[in-house]
Amino acid sequence: MPTYKGQLTSKLPNVKETIFSKMSNMATEYQAINLAQGFPDFNPDPDLLHIASKHLYANKHQYAPMPGIIELRTTIGHLVKQWYSQEYNPQTEITIVPGATAGIYAAITALIKENDEVIIFEPAYDCYVPAILLQGAKPVYVSLQHPEYKIDWGHVKRLINFKTKAIIINTPNNPTGTILSSEDLIHLREIVKNTDIVIISDEVYEHILFDGYEHQSIARFPLLAERSVIVSSFGKTLHCTGWKLGYILAPENLMLEIRKAYQYMIFSTNTPFQYAINEYLNTFPERINLNNFYGEKKNIFVHSLKTSRFKITQPQGTYFALLDYSKISDKPDTEFAEELTKTHHIASIPTSVFYRNNIDNKTLRFCFAKETNTLLAAAEILCQL
Repeated sequence: MPTYKGQLTSKLPNVKETIFSKMSNMATEYQAINLAQGFPDFNPDPDLLHIASKHLYANKHQYAPMPGIIELRTTIGHLVKQWYSQEYNPQTEITIVPGATAGIYAAITALIKENDEVIIFEPAYDCYVPAILLQGAKPVYVSLQHPEYKIDWGHVKRLINFKTKAIIINTPNNPTGTILSSEDLIHLREIVKNTDIVIISDEVYEHILFDGYEHQSIARFPLLAERSVIVSSFGKTLHCTGWKLGYILAPENLMLEIRKAYQYMIFSTNTPFQYAINEYLNTFPERINLNNFYGEKKNIFVHSLKTSRFKITQPQGTYFALLDYSKISDKPDTEFAEELTKTHHIASIPTSVFYRNNIDNKTLRFCFAKETNTLLAAAEILCQL
């Protein structure tokens, strides 16, 4: 293979293979139960698959409109109004994207400029910082402490200056499983009042909450919604992460700029599956609420670990649980995660990778979006440690 002989300066010199790819590859190599990467090991709803197969044979294989088919955007607008009492214009304020990561990247690319500052809360999902750095902007970190991961909004306020362009929030949060309360968003509203700060709100797990909690979307707060980009995911909600479909909501003037960038990144996304999801959402809207579905899986996994030596942090949302292994090993979490995969054949994600300074709380993230047999088999292994 020829080698490039010219001078090459990496724009992301510290970025390597994602931890998700690494641990999933290790799971395959060592034939381990994969509770690392966040995807189900079961099929989507058979009704969705039936609808999708119909649209695959309906001559809908060419480019969709750049912002997505209007039918799906209209349906999303109706649902968001029903859920959060906020109206978004399907023509100008809703865009279908190939997965939430693409939506987040498009928003950051369009709205963040060189030398801007963007506040993020860590542990943070790994797609935020690279997108910020590629714009020549600076991520400003607020580190949340295990196990509560509560935000000190007074500290956040002290970080804001004339360079602060955006704040990225993620609720329910990956990897912690925590959620932001209405009080949190009221604090945020007061902090950004009378500023030009944009909020990018990653809400891909909005339909997975437990113990009676209700999702506090940015869309519920008009004074926040008017300055916010909301990102959500059909993959998480409909158990079809491989379809790579999501959507973004934003006021018209913000969405105009986002679409300018998006049209030259990807332009449009999967046509037949957009039609399939639209029909499914209109036919079975009640199936979007996954609280009971994943609540049962959470309870199975947590209950099965009661005799283990792990300390379990109960998630408020998402399909992830954090397990503290400090009574089992004093190894760094990256080493212990690899040992679990290689020796005990169960893969997880070390949470230190979600911090810029690799803060090690001796905690691993496990995905419980799995069949019951998978969860029980994993718990049996973990209880033997």
